[in-house]
Amino acid sequence: MLNNQGRPTSAGENAGTSHGTFTGNRALIIEEALLFESGRLEVTGVDIEEPEAFTPRLGGLERSPEIGLPGLSEPETMRHFVRLSQKNFGIDTGLFPLGSCTMKHNPRLNEKIARLPGFSDIHPLQPVSTVPGALAVIDHLAHYLKTLTGMPAVAMSPKAGAHGELCGMMAIKAAIAARGEGETRKVVLVPDSAHGTNPATAALIGFQVESLPARPDGTVDSADVRKALGPHVAAIMLTNPNTCGLFEKDIIGIADAVHEAGAYFYCDGANFNAIVGKVRPGDLGVDAMHINLHKTFSTPHGGGGPGAGPVVLSEKLAPFAPFPYVVNARVLIERQEEVMNGETPFGRLTAFHGQMGMFTRALTYMLSHGADGMRQASEDAVLSANYIRVSLHDLMSAPFGDQPCMHEALFDDSWLKETGVTTLDFAKAMIDEGYHPMTMYFPLVVHGAMLIEPTESESKASLDLFIATLRDLALAAKRGETERFSGAPYHAPRRRLDETRAARQPVLRWTQPEPVKDAAE
Repeated sequence: MLNNQGRPTSAGENAGTSHGTFTGNRALIIEEALLFESGRLEVTGVDIEEPEAFTPRLGGLERSPEIGLPGLSEPETMRHFVRLSQKNFGIDTGLFPLGSCTMKHNPRLNEKIARLPGFSDIHPLQPVSTVPGALAVIDHLAHYLKTLTGMPAVAMSPKAGAHGELCGMMAIKAAIAARGEGETRKVVLVPDSAHGTNPATAALIGFQVESLPARPDGTVDSADVRKALGPHVAAIMLTNPNTCGLFEKDIIGIADAVHEAGAYFYCDGANFNAIVGKVRPGDLGVDAMHINLHKTFSTPHGGGGPGAGPVVLSEKLAPFAPFPYVVNARVLIERQEEVMNGETPFGRLTAFHGQMGMFTRALTYMLSHGADGMRQASEDAVLSANYIRVSLHDLMSAPFGDQPCMHEALFDDSWLKETGVTTLDFAKAMIDEGYHPMTMYFPLVVHGAMLIEPTESESKASLDLFIATLRDLALAAKRGETERFSGAPYHAPRRRLDETRAARQPVLRWTQPEPVKDAAE
């Protein structure tokens, strides 16, 4: 929306304040234009010497028109990106309660170690003989991942959680093919409460997906699993703790049933941060599980950068781990010709050995916390989630009753019925209070889901303020103060957007707008 100067409308103007501003700025909330709007196409912010005469080697394909990029001075460039950073909300800004995403603090010690020479400047194309220290770090981290999960093998190369899922399921597919059952075991069982990537991963590599319902308490019944099993089933993909924030109490019975049917048990390890040091997935009968290092071991989460999703494997699946992998911290096994001990991996999953920056950060976190510290982190994460659950249960409804949760507390929107306030309204009002909304509408098995994961990083004072804020909003909704919600956010740099249109009709190319005529003309 543009004001009468042709500039984007500030939040203050939309909120019905007495007047707007000529610049679109609201005091220290600076209205920031696109680089194409603030820069000049005819200038550059750097001095580049004319190159000496040369003969082009592009066969006539070299650029002839102007490049068309805006030029800015150094101060303009610096201000642009600093102002953009001030509009960002991250874990360094405040509590980030996204459920099932584990936005935990990234200790600066981890960042310091990751920037040490030999880690920060390592290159994947270096000769293996020049990187024995890096191989030792990979092997050391792999050892701890196997120790914490009770699994004998781990593939370190997957670059994210979904990539790890792909790795684990490809290992299962290879194991089934090696048994001569590749044409018969085509079905993967996936509970309704699973992460969305689970059925997508199974379908991607050619499996058919059959869903499993949840019991009234939000967990999977082993009896339902047994009914669905048969010689056509290749695996089950189960998240534990599940995406409702609950521990699957029948997991051992489920694992036994799956194995009796000749299938494999894939566990989505996205929520491993709730049970580290308390439960070893290998002891529960898990055959494969990916580990999101950003969720459990404090490496940075998302942002478009590299991730890491190592996959631990049972003894039955260990021979099918992909290349490359480290043996005894010295030898890097990269090609099938070098495979030892009759192993039959499914091949190479990715070009290189993994993400070194994430490995160093995760290992630093493990070594600085120790076994007792990692166990306490899990305990504190569960304690924080239950503290929020109990503190809000009298105002906000829980879909599966008043039962203890694990690392995240799940509410639904039934308590908003007849208030005139929607789940989305409530989320937008949280922005005005300085909080990123919790995960909304997920898991899909709960109508109007509001999933809160505080992690172990928050102090009691931080949780108390968050709880008090949600209680104030909930009471306002119940009092019928709908205007506080229906127009929110009022104080953000941008007001409420048409999110459906933004998702379905994104504007990906900037075009020069028509000039706005002066009002005096």
